[in-house]
Amino acid sequence: MNAHERLPHIDQLAWRKSSYSSEEGGECVEVAACPGRVHVRDSKDTTRAALAVRPTAWTAFVEFAAH
Repeated sequence: MNAHERLPHIDQLAWRKSSYSSEEGGECVEVAACPGRVHVRDSKDTTRAALAVRPTAWTAFVEFAAH
């Protein structure tokens, strides 16, 4: 990505929550992908800062967590 490319604002991302999550306020995160980054945030407090990682790091984490 070069300095002239504009990423979407965090509020404009399409956030998704796991299908394993309940609406009862459990421990859950939401993720949103955009070019070159996967954003992760706390679904209970979406005003807190999101973590941004490279897609390869997110894939490695998901593969590790699945075991």
